[in-house]
Amino acid sequence: MASRSVPRPSLWTTRTQWFLLMLGAIGCSVFTAGFQQDWLNLQGLPQLGQFFRASLHPDLSPAFLQLTWNASLVTLAFAVCGTFLSVILGLVGGVLISEVWWQSVFPRWAAGRFSGQGLRSILSVPRAIHELIWGLFFVNLFGLDPLVGIVAIVVPYSAIVSKVFSELLDETPREPLNALLNSGVPPLTALLYTLFPQAALDLISYSFYRFECSLRSAAVLGIIGAGGLGYQIMLSLQSLRYEQLWTLFYALILLNSLVDLTSALLRHRLGAPTRLDLNLRRGVRQSPQSSPLLFWRGKLQHSLTLAGLGAIVLIPFCFWYVGADYSKLWSPRTLTLLAEVGQAAFPPNFQLAQLPELIRLCLETIAMSVLAITLAGLGGILLSFPAAHNIFLPGGLLQPFKTGWFSQGAGWLLLIGSRLLLLLFRSIPAPIWALVCLFVLFPGVLPGAIALGIHNWGILGRLMAEVNENLDQRPIVALKAQGTPAALLFLYGILPLTFTRFLAYILYRWEVCTRETVIVGLVGAGGLGRLVSEQLSSFSYSSLIVTLSGFVVITFGVDWISRIARRLLRGSP
Repeated sequence: MASRSVPRPSLWTTRTQWFLLMLGAIGCSVFTAGFQQDWLNLQGLPQLGQFFRASLHPDLSPAFLQLTWNASLVTLAFAVCGTFLSVILGLVGGVLISEVWWQSVFPRWAAGRFSGQGLRSILSVPRAIHELIWGLFFVNLFGLDPLVGIVAIVVPYSAIVSKVFSELLDETPREPLNALLNSGVPPLTALLYTLFPQAALDLISYSFYRFECSLRSAAVLGIIGAGGLGYQIMLSLQSLRYEQLWTLFYALILLNSLVDLTSALLRHRLGAPTRLDLNLRRGVRQSPQSSPLLFWRGKLQHSLTLAGLGAIVLIPFCFWYVGADYSKLWSPRTLTLLAEVGQAAFPPNFQLAQLPELIRLCLETIAMSVLAITLAGLGGILLSFPAAHNIFLPGGLLQPFKTGWFSQGAGWLLLIGSRLLLLLFRSIPAPIWALVCLFVLFPGVLPGAIALGIHNWGILGRLMAEVNENLDQRPIVALKAQGTPAALLFLYGILPLTFTRFLAYILYRWEVCTRETVIVGLVGAGGLGRLVSEQLSSFSYSSLIVTLSGFVVITFGVDWISRIARRLLRGSP
């Protein structure tokens, strides 16, 4: 009897198609960036060297240190106030746009599902526009009031938090909820007693992550005059006082590191060690009582008590310290200015002759985001392994069981050096990196892509390092115990367990990169951001509406592609 040959699986799969599409997008983006033209400005190298040499001797005069301290408090206050209001509004919005809420309220009414989708579409508009654009808009309404910094964070972040919270609620197991609903319990009560306790750790963890993002946004908003470290950074950069600039950088790095450390400690003690859970596969979460960092149950209550007391003290202090005039939100002057802006913006000034230029700038924006996320993704993967404490440290997965003092010291140097580098990358705002790149690069797509890539490199590298730290080590330890070489252990043990989640984070940050292209464009890096800057400075609101509409369409398209790709990853084995 002749043996039947096993059919070889086809190489032309959905993953192959997506991979080729990705390579094509990167190739087109490289061409759009203009490498075939003059892009390097060697005359700016002396100024770039002066900039980095100033990092060795920052301005430590008492007067400037006092100024830096006050600016740091303003930046922290903006972040705290913005995060608090965004989480509160996002919690309400997350329930209202979630699928599970409408299915609970109207289980047999198809229009309920469309109502949730309609609300989700409405919230997609403020989410697609970067907080810096909102800040520039609110400056025209409120003037240089601290209220600008808070509201500019709250408007887009509330929509972002609503989207993420709704996804977390929709992906939570619904068996307990259905049981209560079938027993006649009101939908809101059933949600509060079933879904929210199950999703609580994810909600808290993402709120901490959003606080870290708010801190970076508060620094960016200072560039437009909202105050804080960003405002002082722009003043020092414009006057070429690099020693003062690095003092402010170090303050921003220290502030980010303190928030990062505090957030990590609280999340670990609560049993939520990951900042951002994309839920590729929702499994059984380790309960806080069984976490190795909790030696007894009382520590959980102690952590919640400390966090609650800290919030009770910090949040009112920050609202008081900012001193925003909230009456401007409903003052007659604000309503009058808002009506004038509306009259100037509508109808939109769409001219067919300007369509080719708008399409060109849209393609530049897409190319900038693709190049940026490619640089950030590759760099983040590269640094995520030395930045994880369970890889190269003594006793780590890629360290022999018995190592000498040199290997142990090298492991610690890799960990500390990579984490400091990632902290530097993500602490300095992307527009500042863009201005640094413009020292040696001509204006265009490339400096904006590099600036966004460096900034998101720091964010992705830290998120990916947490993926490495939280992976299931049992199969890797088993391979290591059998004497498997470190290279094979990495290729066949660590990388297959982490690479899918790496891709999910890269796709998620691609959406954010697309939003952030506008802020580097404002400082001359190209794309739609440059056109937005020109239209805002000339108060051409009717043309601005057209430009922002194109930007929103791009963001929706990137969001759609990213969602489909992440869904493919979620269904992958």
